[in-house]
Parts: sequence; C-alpha cells; structure tokens
Amino acid sequence: MKNELDNTFILRVFDKIRQFGTKQDDRYQLNGITAFTDMDGYTLFVEDPKVKLQYGFHNQYHYDYEDDEHVKQFTKKLKEIDEEY
Repeated sequence: MKNELDNTFILRVFDKIRQFGTKQDDRYQLNGITAFTDMDGYTLFVEDPKVKLQYGFHNQYHYDYEDDEHVKQFTKKLKEIDEEY
C-alpha cells in the first residue's frame, strides 16, 4: 500500500486530539486514537492498537502496521476526528 500523508492533515488531527482528548501522563486519547510526542517534541506519534504512525522533523513519517486494511481503518478514524472537532 502506498502511504501518502497530508502533513497539514496529520498536524491538525494531532492538535485536535491534544485539545479535545483525555490526557493520561504524557499522552492524549480521543476516539480510540492515542497521540504524544518524544521528549524534545520534534517527533509526533499517532496510533491505535493496530497502526502506529511516527511523524518527524522535515515532514518525514513512517507507518508500522501488518495489514493494509488496518491503515484504512486508522485513516478513517483520523478523518472522523478531523470532521467532528
């Protein structure tokens, strides 16, 4: 599966998860999605139980998943957050 990520989309969704989500330690959770940063704040992590997205400096990103369908479901959740909040 070719993963093309809209940088403004992921940053916007990350911000919405932080703004409207529930904070637990250094992580925020909203609608089954967890979002957090590394210690220096340069790398964002957005994940659910089946997909992990690491988004870093210079707009570099990496998905970790086992099945393309999981990424589709993950992306759908992110779009729902973007539309609802």
